[in-house]
Amino acid sequence: MSKSVPTFGKLGLLYGGLSSEREISLMSGSEVLAALRNLGADVTAIDVQDNLIEQLLEHRIERAFIALHGPGGEDGTVQGALQYLGIPYTGSGVMASALAMDKLRCKQLWRGMGLPTADFAVLQENSDWHGVLEALGGSAVVKPATEGSSMGMSIAQSAEQLQQAWQLASQFDSGVLAESKLEGEEYTVAVLGERPLPSIRIEAASTFYDYQAKYFSDKTQYFCPSGLSDRREGELAELAISAFRSLDCRGWGRVDVMTDSRGDFQILEVNTVPGMTSHSLVPMAARAEGIAFDHLVQAILEESL
Repeated sequence: MSKSVPTFGKLGLLYGGLSSEREISLMSGSEVLAALRNLGADVTAIDVQDNLIEQLLEHRIERAFIALHGPGGEDGTVQGALQYLGIPYTGSGVMASALAMDKLRCKQLWRGMGLPTADFAVLQENSDWHGVLEALGGSAVVKPATEGSSMGMSIAQSAEQLQQAWQLASQFDSGVLAESKLEGEEYTVAVLGERPLPSIRIEAASTFYDYQAKYFSDKTQYFCPSGLSDRREGELAELAISAFRSLDCRGWGRVDVMTDSRGDFQILEVNTVPGMTSHSLVPMAARAEGIAFDHLVQAILEESL
């Protein structure tokens, strides 16, 4: 891979944005911007605000590298604007981005396709808290349906805690989801183009892999290679690709998976614009495959052609 990106024309790096994940997007964008400049790209960094169309027209970009996380940047909104303006962009299209951002719709789709995912329930103000918790096995993970980075996420082990968890999550999104709490190992599989990269096993020092553990904690441990046998690694990779394709994702992304009490893999979610920070997992998996960060950025751009 040559250390040059002249074929991409004038690039716009879209980062920052207005979502609750703005801080992470600024960090991702900073890393990607440095890589693009190392590659000799003609790039303009655009901190996305609520006048995105004006920003895009002002800078006259010919291709966009999307480094936006969360609602408004990862949910098909920006993708639709770029598509309307005829500007090619990195990552998944409008429908896939919108679907992947909606954890409830993903789980409903995977259940319909026969792909494994933990039992779940939709929470509302008048939910039967005791009944829901019992149906989910006595312990649940509660999360907003359309947030990322574990925003608004918590664990409930009693009816009272479940109601409190719903109240927290509902501050981020009107749709709130409760899943059976899986007790096994946590893995993530980065996808670049059509191929899975080596899986990563995650061990968080806290109760679960939350916002702090993902981006700031030095106590979270990552294992790549993950320690799976070749057969299990292949099984996990196949499942990750199936989940990725089920939403019609493209370009690049990351699939998060956990094992249940039987050791079976269960899909958690698909991320269409994963983090690209110093703590991020896609660059970690790429390094394990011998792909340096700058070349990872170039490969993501090449997938947009």
